[in-house]
Amino acid sequence: MNKGFTLKQFHVDDHGCGMPVSTDGILLGAWADIVQPSAALETQSPLLDIGCGSGLLALMAAQRSQADKRPVLALDIDAHAVSAARQNFEASPWSARLQAEQQDLLTWAPRQTAGTYSTIWCNPPYFNHGEQANCQRRATARHTASLPHPDLLRCLAHLSTPQGKANLILPATEGELLLAQTNDYGLHCHRICRVRTTASKPVSRHLITLSPQPGQSEETELTLHEDGRYSPAFVELTRDFYLKF
Repeated sequence: MNKGFTLKQFHVDDHGCGMPVSTDGILLGAWADIVQPSAALETQSPLLDIGCGSGLLALMAAQRSQADKRPVLALDIDAHAVSAARQNFEASPWSARLQAEQQDLLTWAPRQTAGTYSTIWCNPPYFNHGEQANCQRRATARHTASLPHPDLLRCLAHLSTPQGKANLILPATEGELLLAQTNDYGLHCHRICRVRTTASKPVSRHLITLSPQPGQSEETELTLHEDGRYSPAFVELTRDFYLKF
């Protein structure tokens, strides 16, 4: 039986993808800063999910943007993941707006017109060293050998509109290393949320919003669990998605 995860408005079947539905993905999809539609041309652009896996972030993007009905493009280098995403998209309420393509970002991005996407999601590979997973799909999804962060930043800078927002989640150490490189690629940190599992634990994740537009960085913290249960802040952030909230 295929594994799956049911949220309030859609279901995700991972079909054996390298990275199944996770708290990281839900956090990023709910927290991401979406450029809102306006009369400006750039805010009419499609939304982009890089490294879509089974399509979780693209589906969350479609749910969050259903009022303006912008198209959502999801990319993955793995054909198995793209097939899974397409099946999940077809079963969702937003199938007409969702498209999945098998693409290597590093060869695809330079062929795109600069400044095309106003909002980008990416849950990127983050292991920089050490033994890779035995499953090749999982190794590709988790290890930066498949998408080095400098190359990712270069692609984000090229694809983002001048006012665009690129949203990522990374482990704390890898997040700090990435942030130290952003200025080299003409990107600026607009938001960072440091995530802890409990108040007594160290920061384990960084939620990051980058933009080509300079600006003041908004810094916040989020604790996932308080007194043995999900924290009110986590519930409020994710209540549109988790069935349990």
